[in-house]
Amino acid sequence: MSAPHAIKQTSLKELTLRGIVIGGIITLVFTAANVYLGLKVGLTFATSIPAAVISMAILRFWSDHTVQENNIVQTIASAAGTLSAVIFVLPGLVIVGWWSGFPYWQTMFVCAVGGALGVMYSIPLRRALVTGSDLPYPEGVAGAEILKVGDAKDAGQDNKRGLLAITWGALASAAMTLLGYLKVTASEVGAALKIGSTGTMLSTSLSLALVGVGHLVGMTVGIAMLIGMLLSYGVLLPLYADGSVEDAEDLTEALSTIFKNDVRFIGAGVMAVAAIWTLVKIMGPIARGIKESLRASRGAGDVGREIERTEQDIPGTWVIVSIVAAMIPIAGLLWWFIRGTQIEHNTATLIAVSVLFILLAGLLVAAVCGYMAGLIGASNSPVSGVGLLVVVVTAVVILAVHGRGATVQENTALIAFALFTSAIVFCIATISNDNLQDLKTGQLVEATPWKQQVALIIGVVFGALVIPPVLQLMQNSFGFQGAPGAGPDALAAPQASLISSLAKGVLGGGIDWKLLGIGAVIGVVVIVIDEVARPASKGKLALPPLAVGMGIYLPAALTILIPIGGLAGFLYNRWASKQADAERAKRFGTLAATGLIVGESLFGVVYAGIAGATGLDSPLALPFIGQGYTPVANVLGVAFFAGASWLLYRFARKISRDSDRESASM
Repeated sequence: MSAPHAIKQTSLKELTLRGIVIGGIITLVFTAANVYLGLKVGLTFATSIPAAVISMAILRFWSDHTVQENNIVQTIASAAGTLSAVIFVLPGLVIVGWWSGFPYWQTMFVCAVGGALGVMYSIPLRRALVTGSDLPYPEGVAGAEILKVGDAKDAGQDNKRGLLAITWGALASAAMTLLGYLKVTASEVGAALKIGSTGTMLSTSLSLALVGVGHLVGMTVGIAMLIGMLLSYGVLLPLYADGSVEDAEDLTEALSTIFKNDVRFIGAGVMAVAAIWTLVKIMGPIARGIKESLRASRGAGDVGREIERTEQDIPGTWVIVSIVAAMIPIAGLLWWFIRGTQIEHNTATLIAVSVLFILLAGLLVAAVCGYMAGLIGASNSPVSGVGLLVVVVTAVVILAVHGRGATVQENTALIAFALFTSAIVFCIATISNDNLQDLKTGQLVEATPWKQQVALIIGVVFGALVIPPVLQLMQNSFGFQGAPGAGPDALAAPQASLISSLAKGVLGGGIDWKLLGIGAVIGVVVIVIDEVARPASKGKLALPPLAVGMGIYLPAALTILIPIGGLAGFLYNRWASKQADAERAKRFGTLAATGLIVGESLFGVVYAGIAGATGLDSPLALPFIGQGYTPVANVLGVAFFAGASWLLYRFARKISRDSDRESASM
């Protein structure tokens, strides 16, 4: 690709083959980990910073590496990591019973075309929302600072220590997970409790990845999820179980069924209201910010003048042609999806309306999500709220042009088509949310925008290649809660379950709106508490409504360790703030926590492959371990879990002190 003529055209290494290869390898690892984690607990982790640290440690072996080259690596990795959020929609097709698995080419093209469109839609917004805006872009600025510090001549040891923090965290969590699959240690401890005519359950997973998640999301989110869990298992479950479990032969099974059929949908109602409220709150600043940015950048076109290297985007004509041309494969995808189904007779209308909807809605969500990233950061943006609104609007549009189906099969086909269309728009939303954050990082390290935009597309392609097989592995080995034939170990897939329920409700009925309504009322109460507490405490107290909803929705075993991880992260960061280089010390803790997530998640993917290949429920279980060993496994599990957590944070503190001593001796 040829760049526009520039005033400052240099030969610095930026978009290099080695950078693309390194970025691609990191992408495959982090995308697989994010898919697993997102399906398990409904959360994904930011990949930019760990990718940058790994890249800096590897590229140190080449004397001609540059900060811009490192930036390309983290850009590729972050694009694919963000694209993995499409798991919040696509599993819905399995949950509603339309797909029994994930067709590789259809799934891959949805991710690739939707993600590439997300890049293209956000290119015209760069000057308005990045260079011509005073938006803070917290993660973009943090990423740039890490790249600058890591590029310093004396930063080699720090980069190696950062890589060690990720590696040891990954090894610890992978080892803990392996012991659980071998049945040497318990993976979860808990019990069902009968209280008079009702009951509840207490349980916790022994997952180091969830400790890492808690460290990254922080105490505020952790406490909010804990409150949601206490409301779920301390109030709602006993209330709905009252009189229903007195004569139950298996109390755990009876309580689990009530939780899945009733309590979970109340949590979904809280999540829906919370996500929409978050969007409503920031719509005003978004509208004002975009208007002001466009006015400030008016007249900053490229016609008739030479362009600085650091201001070169992919040319506007290429962007427009690419967007329009992308509608052709999208139409083909939609036709491929519809053919042979009960709605095939209305193919032309459905495809025409859906393509137009994707074209227009894509532009809107790109602007909204890009601004959200600049305002509060990509990780904190309520992209799931965008997904909820997109699927509801898509379903309403399809209902308007087609009407309800005459049969159950036709309704199911309409629901599936709405989810499939929404998945493409959701890919646009997630990539737009990440794209401008990466371009802000690039601006601060003097990167070339068009090269970074190409890197984003490369990252999308890498992610699109790996997401389908990982999804298929998860489906074969675990399944998803709410899907036909889902077993007791099925993954929660909370957002996909909620989104598919909303599509069902709009197009086919068959959803208990009363439970969602109760959740909505609880959500409104939580929102009021949050809105009162924040200003009254000057921001010190908060109750994020979406986190409360997640706490109600997710099983206690997956929830309780997140606040514990949040507390561990809080205590570690309080210690780190007293060190000579507080930010570096905190960064080591963040990298160790990321390692915990990556190790367990990747081993989970490997295990899913083993289970799928062997057809066994527990392919690694040692044959000589029986039921009588359970108490020993519980004790060993808790001991190993506590010991591994303590040792890892101790290691993070050690390398922080080593770095401080090294800096002091220079």
